Amino acid sequence: MNSKNVNQFDFIRFALEAHVLSFGEFKTKAGRQSPYFFNAGGFSDGALLGSLGKYYANALLESGVAFDMLYGPAYKGITLAAATAIALAHQNKNVPFAYNRKEAKDHGEGGTLVGAPVKGRVVIIDDVISAGTSVRESVELIRAAGAEPAAVLIALDRMERSGNAVDIGSHSAVQSVEQEFDIPVIAIASLSNVMDYLDASKDPALQQYLPAVTAYRKQYGIKAG
Repeated sequence: MNSKNVNQFDFIRFALEAHVLSFGEFKTKAGRQSPYFFNAGGFSDGALLGSLGKYYANALLESGVAFDMLYGPAYKGITLAAATAIALAHQNKNVPFAYNRKEAKDHGEGGTLVGAPVKGRVVIIDDVISAGTSVRESVELIRAAGAEPAAVLIALDRMERSGNAVDIGSHSAVQSVEQEFDIPVIAIASLSNVMDYLDASKDPALQQYLPAVTAYRKQYGIKAG
């Protein structure tokens, strides 16, 4: 198993232990009945956030994408970008980071951007890509500052076609972002990795969910690769 696979499987185990990744019956925002649920808001203490930053940093470095700084869209992306910047610094890759506020200030430093000056090749960091709205807003802010988005870095790629339970699109939100902005989307792990993890698990309590996840992937998923 190569280092990338190790990082992916370790991350899935980490997310399960943190109860961020759960299996059962869940209703998505799109109205689909999903057999799994991923909620990055569950990484809610210092130890969990510190470990999460390491997984983000490893995925980014292993991708080979050239970058100069990190950007975290409000609100979840702020802590994710900070945690990743700290983890990168521990690996002797010290880079600046910035984030935005939802409403511009008219006093102090003003504006909507906070942190380091946004310049060069910028990696946008978030938890997942659902509709792609946050990425589009981030790209606009980054380009308005005279910089260029280099990639989007997320925790989990659901590999799920857009739409709802009835109207199923032809592409996922991740694919749409890659095509629209011509930048790669890097994920720590994907639904394929989750399925591989379940298949390799020796725990019957986990293995029992594989058929439901497989059926969901068959109905709503995109092809791997």
